Amino acid sequence: MLSDTEVEYIAKLARITINDAEKEKLKKDLSAILDYIEKLNKADTSSVEPLYQTTGLVNATRIDEPRGEFPMNDKLEGLLIGQAPARKERFVKVKSILNKK
Repeated sequence: MLSDTEVEYIAKLARITINDAEKEKLKKDLSAILDYIEKLNKADTSSVEPLYQTTGLVNATRIDEPRGEFPMNDKLEGLLIGQAPARKERFVKVKSILNKK
């Protein structure tokens, strides 16, 4: 069974505030999950081949090209770009993510 301190630490990591009733419920629920994982760890899987994926697909990606579903026109461009808090001409302006020295 998890201790109160461990549950409080997990809540802190998750950045949530819990009251005493929630703490007790979480302690019980998380302990049950960890007990089940311990059971799974004890299962003999030495004869089971690892499974990396189930579909058999390899590099199943589509070509990134416009499909013409929403043809861009001045009205659509105005609706999309017009919602941006900062823009320059027909582009959305964003803050720089690179350090300027």
